[in-house]
Order: sequence, then C-alpha cells, then structure tokens
Amino acid sequence: QLSFAATTPELADKKKYPYFFRTVPSDNAVNPAILKLLKHYKWKRVGTLTQDVQRFSEVRNDLTGVLYGEDIEISDTESFSNDPCTSVKKLKGNDVRIILGQFDEEMAVKVFCCAYDEDMYGSKYQWIIPGWYENLWWESWINSSQCLSKNLLTAMEGYIGVDFEPLSSKRTKTISGRTPQQYEKEYNDKRGDGQSSKFHGYAYDGIWVIAKTLQRAMKYLNSTNKHQKIEDFNYTNHKLGKIFLDAMNETNFIGVTGQVVFRNGERMGTIKFTQFQERKEVKVGEYNAVADELEIMNNSIRFQGLEPPKDKTIIQEELRKISLPLYSILSALTILGMIMASAFLFFNIKNRNQKLIKMSSPYMNNLIILGGMLSYASIFLFGLDGSFVSEKTFETLCTVRTWILTVGYTTAFGAMFAKTWRVHAIFKNVKMKKKIIKDQKLLVIVGGMLLIDLCILICWQVVDPLRRTVEKYNMEPDPAGRDISIRPILEHCENTHMTIWLGIVYAYKGLLMLFGCFLAWETRNVSIPALNDSKYIGMSVYNVGIMCIIGAAVSFLTRDQPNVQFCIVALVIIFCSTITLCLVFVPKLITLRTNPDAATQNRRFQFTQNQKKEDSKTSTSVTSVNQTSTSRLEGLQSENHRLRMKITELDKDLEEVTMQLQDTPEKTTYIKQNHYQDLNDILSIRNFTDSKDGEKAILKNHLDQNPPAQWGSSDPSRTSKDPIEDINSPEHIQRRLSLQLPILHHAYLPSIGGVDASCASPCVSPSASPRHRHVPPSFRVMVSGL
Repeated sequence: QLSFAATTPELADKKKYPYFFRTVPSDNAVNPAILKLLKHYKWKRVGTLTQDVQRFSEVRNDLTGVLYGEDIEISDTESFSNDPCTSVKKLKGNDVRIILGQFDEEMAVKVFCCAYDEDMYGSKYQWIIPGWYENLWWESWINSSQCLSKNLLTAMEGYIGVDFEPLSSKRTKTISGRTPQQYEKEYNDKRGDGQSSKFHGYAYDGIWVIAKTLQRAMKYLNSTNKHQKIEDFNYTNHKLGKIFLDAMNETNFIGVTGQVVFRNGERMGTIKFTQFQERKEVKVGEYNAVADELEIMNNSIRFQGLEPPKDKTIIQEELRKISLPLYSILSALTILGMIMASAFLFFNIKNRNQKLIKMSSPYMNNLIILGGMLSYASIFLFGLDGSFVSEKTFETLCTVRTWILTVGYTTAFGAMFAKTWRVHAIFKNVKMKKKIIKDQKLLVIVGGMLLIDLCILICWQVVDPLRRTVEKYNMEPDPAGRDISIRPILEHCENTHMTIWLGIVYAYKGLLMLFGCFLAWETRNVSIPALNDSKYIGMSVYNVGIMCIIGAAVSFLTRDQPNVQFCIVALVIIFCSTITLCLVFVPKLITLRTNPDAATQNRRFQFTQNQKKEDSKTSTSVTSVNQTSTSRLEGLQSENHRLRMKITELDKDLEEVTMQLQDTPEKTTYIKQNHYQDLNDILSIRNFTDSKDGEKAILKNHLDQNPPAQWGSSDPSRTSKDPIEDINSPEHIQRRLSLQLPILHHAYLPSIGGVDASCASPCVSPSASPRHRHVPPSFRVMVSGL
C-alpha cells in the first residue's frame, strides 16, 4: 500500500500496517525538525498547547519522546477542548516563552486572541504551530472570536509554521529529467483553472516509487528464479510480497519533492519553516530529514526584539548596594565629626587644670568624646556591603558594627549621666556632712553600664548570632530594555529572634535615657554653671531620643532601599553624636574664652526638695561643698579657731568688768578707754561671725573631717580657777543679769531691727545698727556672750 496524502501518525504503527508506505511525511515528521530548530536557537525550555483531538495528541506524544533525553525541558503541557484562554493563562503563569501548539485554524484564532489578552506576544514569546493552514486562514474564523482583526494580527506576528515541503526548492534534475520548477510549470499548465492540491508532487513521486519498486522486483526475480514472473503476483503469495516490500524499502531517488527515501515505511522528506511577517507567511528555512540538517535562509527570520526570545525569563540577580558617591560624602562628614571630637579632646586635656574644666570632670568628658568617636566609627562599617567585602567579612561586620555602636552610645551617655549623678549625690543628701565622690567611682559606674552591655551582646552572639541573610524582591524590567528581568537582592544582618534582642537593647537604652532625664531634672537648681549640665543633658536626651525614634521608623520602612536607609542611619548617628558633643563642650569653650570665673563664682548651691508629709510641705535649703574648695576651707577653719579663742579671752574680761560694775556702779561712765576698745572688738567679732553664717555649714563639714582641738577645754581661762571664789553664786548671777540685760538690749536690738536708747521707734534701716553709726558715750560699754 502506498499513499501520497495520508499524514495521520496512526498509520505509522507497523504492527497494524506492516505493508503501508507513504510518499508524504506524516504529521510526526515535523517533530525532528522542531527539535533541530530548538537546538539552533538554544531553546531548552518549552511548553505545549494541544487541542483535544487524537491527531494533535499523537503528535504531542511523539514530540515528548523526541525531546526526551535531548536536554530540553517541557515545563508545562496544556490541552483544551473549546476555550484555550485558561490554558494560555497557565502557560504564562509558568513562565513559558516558547510555545509549541497543535490545533486547527478555528482554534488558532481563539488561541491568538487569548495570547493578545494575556500579553503573550512580541519580543518575549515565540509561537510554533502547524504550517499546513490554508492561505489567509484567519480571515475565515475571525468572526467566530471576540477579538478584533488588528489585535489578532498583532498577536500572530512572528509565529513560525512547520509543515512538509510540497515541492523541492533545489534546482536539480529529478529522476524524470525535470527540475522541480519545470515540473511545477508543466503541472500548472495542464491543470488550467482546476483547483491545486499540495499533494500533487507526492503523487507524482509515488508513481515513480511504484515504478522503481516493480523494476527492482522484476530484476530480482529474473536473477534468482527464472520460472516465476511478476505477472504471477497474488495477495496470497507471501514470498513475492516480501520481494516487493524489500524493493520498496530500498527506494532512493531524487524526486520533485526532494530525495525519496523510506524508513520503516515513513517518508524521510523535507520540512519547511514559514514565519508570519506583515500579514503573510514567508518561508524562512527548511529541514532535510535525510541529512538531518537545518537551513535558515539568509537570516530571514524576524524576531520582534533585537535577539531571539529567551526560553524563560532570564533572572539576573542584582545586589542593591550603597552608592559609592553617597558613601564618600557621608564618610567625609563622619571624618569631620571625628576631627571635631579630637579638637574637643585636645581642648579638654590641655585645660584640664583650669577650674572650669576641673569642676566638670575632665575624665568623664574624655569618655564622652570616646563614645562619640566610636559612634562615628560605626558609620564606616554600616556603609560596607557586598560590593566592598566578601560574604564572610560582611557577616563579621554585622557583629562588629553592632558592638561598636552599642558600646559607644553607653560610653558617651553613661559618662554624662555618671558625673551628673555625682552632683545629684552631693547636693541632694541633706543629712550628709561631707560627700567626696572621686572619678574612680564614676569610672566604676560607667564600667558597670558597659558590663551590662557586654552581657547582653555576648549572650546575643552565643545564643543567636547575627547572620548574613539575602532578601529577594519582585522582578523588575531591565532598564536597558534587554529581554531579562532584574531581581533585586539585599543583604541584611538578621537572626532568628531579632525582635527580642532589639527589644532588650532598646529597653536598656531607654531606661538609661530615663535615668539621665531624672538626674537632669533633679540637678536643675544647682547654681554653679560648671556643675549644672542639666539643661544640656535634657537637650541631648531630647534630640537623641527624637532622632532615634524617627530614624528607626524610617530605616525600617526603607529597608528595601539601601541608599536611603544608610543615609538616614548615618545622618542620625552624625547628628546625635555632634549635638551631644557640642552641647557638652561648646559652652565650656565659650565661657573659658570670655569669662572663665563666671562659672565658678557662685558657690552657694540651693537645692529644694518637696516632700509631702501628711497634708503639709516642708522646704529645706542646704549648702554643701565641692571637693575643689578644700584649700579655702582650711584657711577658714584656722581663722574661725583664732576668733573663738579671742571671744573666750574677751568673755573673761567681761566678767571682770561686771564685777567691778557691781562693786562701784557710780564709776560706770568712767571706764577706761581700753575697756571700751575691748568691748568694741567683741562686737566686731560678733558681726564678723554673723556675716559668716552662710559658710558655717561649709566650715562644719570640713571640721567634721579634720576636727580641731576643743577650744573650750584648752583655754586656760576656762581651766584655771577664777580668783573670785563665788562668781557663779546666785547673788553674783543676779547682779550680772541686772546690769547686762539693759546693755544687751541697747547693743543688739538695733542690729536686728530693734530700738536703742535714743530711738523711740524701731530702727528699720541697717544703718541704725551700731555697726554703721557711732555709739553714744552713755552706751559705750556693751556686753557679749551672755
């Protein structure tokens, strides 16, 4: 049996049809040609879309077997009965770019309408469908679809059709002595106006196949069995049938359809490739099955893009890195900040012996500068990502920069709060006679804060260390217009329980800030500017707190934009470190240059503490001393001791004068001038001690540390026996009081706003005091120390 038009793959089953031959290639013959085309353009990933008809299903199944083992993946296999849109949508969802279709003309119109709706056309997609459709096939079925003609043609543009070649394109003479072109001209001339069939060339070559088969069979019979002739053939003669079958398989000649060769009864013909270009099909190549060669005609295939479509979305991972110019600018600002901190350090060390700087704890100031410089240094590490360092180094930097920033923050604010705590401890402890807190104790406090930091960081590192993680974002089109998609990736420093560890760190830092605010509020009334940093601490805490909250929130929201995130983090660190250092050191620098004594002149500190006791409030004003006043206190101590000794001696003279007044009252107005001078000395001493009331607590605190010898016990006038034996008898005491009380009334009452002998109304003005006016002669004798 020989057919020139039966293309169904079912006839290729030799178990059912062992004697069947055909000169036309079967529908399955296009599959090796498709394989060759896929390899030519290096397409290794395809999808199939098949109409639920046996003819097309068989071709798809054969194609699966052809592609198997050829390193070409069929990523998706879809089939449909009437509506292909669902299948087309699935192909797009699976990122299928090269679609191998098997469907008739009617379904082809629906398929391309769905492809247009799903945007599956153009430079990113390539459709390969059967090429045996009639000319202008879409015009017959456009009305049956919901698609506009221009949309359909847009989606169809560039598809490749695959079909057998009706006539060979070679200009070689065939077995008939004619070229294919000569045969076609003669065929058209004899056909006239009759309808043309694309199988006429295969029918022509089929006649030659039969002729050549009979010729070889007759030759074989003549050479082997002279008694048997070909005319003796019948369908029951299996021996003669076997001779015809072998002769048919040996067929090999050049026909008008190309080289005629059979393999297992299947024609090894020529497959042509056509492409739909500008509303017409253009032949772009052919595949010779005998030679297994693909020929593309002068690069006539036109792709919609600059290059053939990719067989899948080429995903190019692109690391979102920090811009080098941005990193350079912020690094320059950081360097300027570190230079400023170094200048403050130089200023602090150079002037550490100045009273203003000494009172502000220069060692703590150095720690504040050190913390600021560590915070500045962390900016350099935050800007180093995968574009600068390796993955392993980046993972190490994750830990290092966290440690540096945490320790720097605690060092700066811990030192600031520690020295403020010292001021608070001195001025708020009312019961304490003297409080000296050395810098070593403050260093221990700062060390304790850092120890807490280290405990948290070490536990963090041991239990759940920071790791380099890569976050992948949605694909983006290539800015250069290439047929690739960019998948941005971003490096992060994260761990399993990141939220918990950050919560612990933030809670500790928040408590530290609240403690600093408390100290600043409590020491706000300290009147010595060199010690009172409460205003600047409050400003620092406010600015740092606000900037950290804003920076953390914005940084979290911009985690997918590394340039914005790094810029915000760096600017927050620079601002917080700079404002803190400036608030601590700029006022000291200005004061030291303009009026260095202004900050240390007022040494009387008033500190008010309100305590609610039942329904009343008590206000206590206390004074204390700073450790820098020790030298002056020693001088005041010796002066106080000398004056007390003088008062003791004058008290003794006073008692003697009293006794004389008792014995000779009429001589009161004639007391010697030297006695008057002695009594005036008593008054002057009293006035001097009154003016020192503000310093009594100062002296008392210092004397408690260095108690002098008890002047009362060492005074000879107190230890020796009075020459008058009964000077303390009731009679003598009564006489002394009768004389001393009027004198005390006139001597002291004016100094406290009372009256004197010559004033009928209270002497309100301080000038009325005996300190400021001449004492009348009648009251020259005044008594002190009753």
